[in-house]
Amino acid sequence: MIQIFLILLLPLSIFASKVDTYRVEKGQTYLTFLQKQKLPIKKLYYDLDNEDQILTQEIKAGVHYQILHGKNNKIEQVLLPINEELQIHIYRDDKGAYKFEIIPIIYETKKKVLTLKISRSPHYDIYKMTGSTKLASVFVSAFNRSLNFKRDLRVGDDLVMIYEQKYRLGKPFSMPILKAAMIEMRNKKHYIYLNKDDKYYNEKGHRVERFLLIRPIRGGRISSYFSKRRFHPILKKWKAHFGIDYAARRGTPIRAAGSGRISWAARMGSYGNLVKIQHENGYETRYAHMKGFRKGIRRGKRVKKGDIIGYVGTTGRSTGPHLHFELRKKGRPINPLRVVQVTTKKLKGKKRKEFLSLKKMYDKEISSALTNYKPFIRLPKMIDECYFCKIKKL
Repeated sequence: MIQIFLILLLPLSIFASKVDTYRVEKGQTYLTFLQKQKLPIKKLYYDLDNEDQILTQEIKAGVHYQILHGKNNKIEQVLLPINEELQIHIYRDDKGAYKFEIIPIIYETKKKVLTLKISRSPHYDIYKMTGSTKLASVFVSAFNRSLNFKRDLRVGDDLVMIYEQKYRLGKPFSMPILKAAMIEMRNKKHYIYLNKDDKYYNEKGHRVERFLLIRPIRGGRISSYFSKRRFHPILKKWKAHFGIDYAARRGTPIRAAGSGRISWAARMGSYGNLVKIQHENGYETRYAHMKGFRKGIRRGKRVKKGDIIGYVGTTGRSTGPHLHFELRKKGRPINPLRVVQVTTKKLKGKKRKEFLSLKKMYDKEISSALTNYKPFIRLPKMIDECYFCKIKKL
């Protein structure tokens, strides 16, 4: 219904009104944004359900947003990204009342190749060439625990990255996804590849392991992946899914994905029975919808990786027995499948054959990038583009 409304609104508002682009200031929150724009706080925040209120907290400094001003400079619409996939859409209905909804972000994904020679360090050189700390961090974290850059890297060594980046308003706005990479150290090339199973492998087909368990339950299948844009099967509206769901029998043991201290072991809203574990370096894991907790599991208790902490259930907002597993760092949700450290198990049989085919394709691209060096071209600081004109495509 709202899409129909927007299509009718566009001819009247877009061309007769003014679209202004702004940037989220450091320290700015959704509430301070509403206050600054003199928008109704109760209607657009306090009357929202709990999950939508939580989503508004994902707003990050530096993100570009747009406001459509109408007559007398009155706000008609607002588009404010809250994560990589979803954005807040505030609009006035035909009665002049402001409405709130979460809708998907319109973006395009581009495949990029970066080639450079080391002058100081991977992080420094990638940032110097691209201006992206995110891209530099993605590369370094992928190899961090398997290679020693300080000891073995030399000036002039080659580095190649193949990655995907999402663009909104012509600007990158999310974490890049590293698809394949190569770095030369002491005349030896080291590779890493993102396989079809969404896990990283080195050139020998050894999986790059995590500091966490591969699965917090045994025998469970992944029924829903991490996504910042998912249409909720119960609520029938767009919601972020900040974790991985493992479907399993009711009562299946749930194990701590890493060693740490329990910070929560009780019921919590739509999570149902929930356990939170604090780990080193700001990491936190969450285990939701439990049937119950293992005896002795309580706040403040230390657990080791692999310890049973509870049992699969369907408490809270759930359609059936499963574990909802989350990984957060300093409060921000991240994809558990993308946290990598040291190499471990090998691929075998059909899976290895498929991986080698993928590896061959990436190796050709990397070889071509080294042979036909092309300088990296940065995008202009801002592209003048009316994002509201694209909303009708949803």
